[in-house]
Amino acid sequence: MTKLKLGAIEDDKPIKVTHELPASVHRDLVSYAEILAQETGQPIQDPSKLIAPMLARFMAADRSFRKARRARQPPIGGER
Repeated sequence: MTKLKLGAIEDDKPIKVTHELPASVHRDLVSYAEILAQETGQPIQDPSKLIAPMLARFMAADRSFRKARRARQPPIGGER
């Protein structure tokens, strides 16, 4: 059985997410945005804009997730 870093999540429809972060995570997110702005030369006005790319990167780096996702996809060309 696959062991992902996250547990089960309900409902797959696109939604706007409002979520409270622990203060320490928010401080880290702000620090990350500041460091990223220094490295890229592009100011980041809203550190919360980093959350979606961070989640996407996390999922892309999760080998178990990628493997399980590939296993669930139908073969190219479909079944006949």
